[in-house]
Amino acid sequence: MRTIALLLLLSFSAGVATAHVTLPKVFSDNMVLQRNKPIRIWGWADKGEKISVQLDAAAAVTVKAGASGDWQLELPAMHEGGKHQLTITGKNRISLSNILIGDVYICSGQSNMEFVLRNANNSAAEIAASSYPGIRLLTVKKEMSFTPSKDVEAAPWAECGPATSGDFSAVAYFFARRLEKDLHIPIGLIHTSWGGTNIEAWTSWDVIAPLGNYSNADLAKREADRAAANQRLTQYQEALRNDKGLSEQWFEPGKVTGWKDIQLPKLWEQTAIGNADGIIWFTKTFTIADGREKQKAILSLGPVDDNDITYLNGKKIGAIDGYNTDRLYDVPASLLRPGANTVTVRVTDNAGGGGIYGKPEQLYIQTGSEKTSLAGEWQYKISVVNTTFGLTDNGPNSFPSQLYNAMLAPLVRFPIAGAIWYQGESNAGQAYKYRTLFPAMIRNWREKWGDEFPFLWVQLANFMRADSLPAQSEWAELREAQHMTLQLPKTGEAVIMDVGEVGDIHPKNKQAVGLRLALAAEKVVYDRDVVYSGPVYQSMKTDGHKIILTFNNTGTGLTAKDKYGYLKGFSIAGADAHFYWATAQIHGNTVTVESPAVRNPVAVRYAWGNNPDEANLYNEEGLPASPFRTDEWKGITQQ
Repeated sequence: MRTIALLLLLSFSAGVATAHVTLPKVFSDNMVLQRNKPIRIWGWADKGEKISVQLDAAAAVTVKAGASGDWQLELPAMHEGGKHQLTITGKNRISLSNILIGDVYICSGQSNMEFVLRNANNSAAEIAASSYPGIRLLTVKKEMSFTPSKDVEAAPWAECGPATSGDFSAVAYFFARRLEKDLHIPIGLIHTSWGGTNIEAWTSWDVIAPLGNYSNADLAKREADRAAANQRLTQYQEALRNDKGLSEQWFEPGKVTGWKDIQLPKLWEQTAIGNADGIIWFTKTFTIADGREKQKAILSLGPVDDNDITYLNGKKIGAIDGYNTDRLYDVPASLLRPGANTVTVRVTDNAGGGGIYGKPEQLYIQTGSEKTSLAGEWQYKISVVNTTFGLTDNGPNSFPSQLYNAMLAPLVRFPIAGAIWYQGESNAGQAYKYRTLFPAMIRNWREKWGDEFPFLWVQLANFMRADSLPAQSEWAELREAQHMTLQLPKTGEAVIMDVGEVGDIHPKNKQAVGLRLALAAEKVVYDRDVVYSGPVYQSMKTDGHKIILTFNNTGTGLTAKDKYGYLKGFSIAGADAHFYWATAQIHGNTVTVESPAVRNPVAVRYAWGNNPDEANLYNEEGLPASPFRTDEWKGITQQ
């Protein structure tokens, strides 16, 4: 018996000592490798192990793994095309197939980049028509780290099609679709984003530490604090796994007591629940008139942050993971009853905001053509939340660089054509500082990649209520900080101040966003002769009680997007810095602005507000003018 045990131990030890050649997750079947740049391949193996890499029938390139088992080599640059096969041979053999050579883009930011195609306008038709085998998709899973990771967590690359596109970034998809159509080259998209995150989370420690006055002692303390919380975190995670709401069957109507009142839809941080993560149950009883229960029914909850399991009259009817996905569940006819019915929703929130948070009109049950609103009074019952265990926010915004370390640093050896970025909402309150943070992050990424690759971004959309009078605006100042970053070389911007929605920070018209990013890429990356931007303010001069503005990027001419031809969105001020709405007229490539309230004007602002929804200066190609101001008066975020 002891002999058998010894043999098993020796066998196990030998298996551990002989490591297989492994590759980072960014390498898999169906991937896109960057064209016209040396193809860099790397991975891990045994110390001193000889690694051979071959692309198709070309001569193999060999290298030996270093003392730590790391290895890296380069293959010659190639032009676009496919399909190719990559073979990596050491003590084992890895074969990757259906590989294309094309242009690869990093797609990063916060929730509007994370926003999936399934939730965009006309999503069903868009997904059905998304068969583009020349576009390949890779989504990096959400991870945090205090130090740079060796690898990302990600599912393998996938061909773009109806089976894969629905859960991919909508902005990235529409961007790639336009490029693939116009350029006829394969496009690879590496989507690495996290909703609600600030720019500090995406910047490496060596850059953000001096900008934020952090020290290595701060980093060490943060790591120590997290280590001390690990035991409580383990207990919390165990409670999550053993949700008492499930074991006690809270989904059964009338099964348990102790429910408390709450108004929905609303993020639970805005209620008596407060700032907490975990599992909370919500329930509501509603009435169905006799006869309607026999009709086909749909239950709509709108978006739920993050995950839900939904029950009707004690029976599960659906479950979705993903905070920005609308919940629309078919209700079996056998479940509905005439009279009282009960819907119960188990919500799990991992970080940030949580709950059933959409618009009131998204909360309903529809039987046939009739809707019964479910907005208003609900009840809730807490199963398990992190605050019970003394845990505070340990999310990606709690300390800088955690997302750069886990979701970008492992990719910097992978050659790319460029990056697209949609972020800024979480930094609106520090817009003035964003003037420094944003260009610093772009330089940071380029330095880490060792390549001054093109960088394109989306300017913040219009959001919240429009101002009745000209006003200061954090969002306007953030857009200004973004626009100022065009001073960096090889940069481009998609202006979408006409795409947003008053009450939804996640506008669904991602088609326009992707198109405008693609137009910027066609100019900045590919130097094509295209109108890629709307009008951009260039200069001003005073003419009596008027100010005359000059623009570039006017395309074939300036136009007012208004059936009567009136320009809107302009305000004007004198030396007292008090702004009044102004009338404006187009004269060639200039705009004249005036107001009877300002006889000696010195400054003009355009589309300056959280939601400048009436601003309507465009070029004839249909691209909106970028918001601007001619003054340099101190803004509300300049602290």
